[in-house]
Amino acid sequence: MKKSTVTRTDLMTIHLHDKQCLSKVEIKKIVIPQNGKADYHLHPCPVMGYVVSGTLLFQIEGQSPCLIKAGETFYEPKNQPILHFDNASDSTPLIFIAYYLLEGDEDLITLLPHKNE
Repeated sequence: MKKSTVTRTDLMTIHLHDKQCLSKVEIKKIVIPQNGKADYHLHPCPVMGYVVSGTLLFQIEGQSPCLIKAGETFYEPKNQPILHFDNASDSTPLIFIAYYLLEGDEDLITLLPHKNE
């Protein structure tokens, strides 16, 4: 079985004034293929996003899962493990825009060891 691939496309980087806590915003277009799932992960920075097309199965660890459809937004809090970030469709890709709110040169994502549900 072929492993699904998640792709990230740079769209824009914005540098803000150094005296603010927020110093940079990176914006990415991300595509998760049908039935694709992001790895168990967290972000060292807050991430906000907008679903362009498809349906996202989203779950922050310790919270209830929810479905987020095209035209809706999501928020991944800083350093909160994400249990599910999955394409809920078996026929179409999930496409979304992610906004990474950076204080410096943090990594955008940290993959975590596999989590048993």
